[in-house]
Amino acid sequence: MRTHGHGHPGDMFPAENLRDWRGEKVIDPDGDKIGSLEAIYFDTATDEPAFVTVQIGIIGRHRLAFVPLAGATVTPSAVRVRFDKKLVGDAPTIDLDGELTAADEPAVFAHYNLPYATGAAGERRLARR
Repeated sequence: MRTHGHGHPGDMFPAENLRDWRGEKVIDPDGDKIGSLEAIYFDTATDEPAFVTVQIGIIGRHRLAFVPLAGATVTPSAVRVRFDKKLVGDAPTIDLDGELTAADEPAVFAHYNLPYATGAAGERRLARR
């Protein structure tokens, strides 16, 4: 069996390797291309990668959409998330050079029906590393 540097299909990939996937395509469970991976956001409570931003849209009108990494796997050429392309297309987005504000965080979690809780002192949950 051939192995690739990114682990076996089905494995959750270690965070340090995720940066290697910048610019690679992100696909949905059906294999449809959603967009290209732009950045990784870590959960400040666990220090685990929690979301990626994916560049979606048409040339000249690109946006960054947030996609949870829960259940994501890697293939030799793409990161496969377990959310449908259409759902991601409707997700909260930021500008290409934009930042996710603390006020917008709950909406990102709510879009995917994920529980949202701030840290003990109200720290935000997501941090781009």
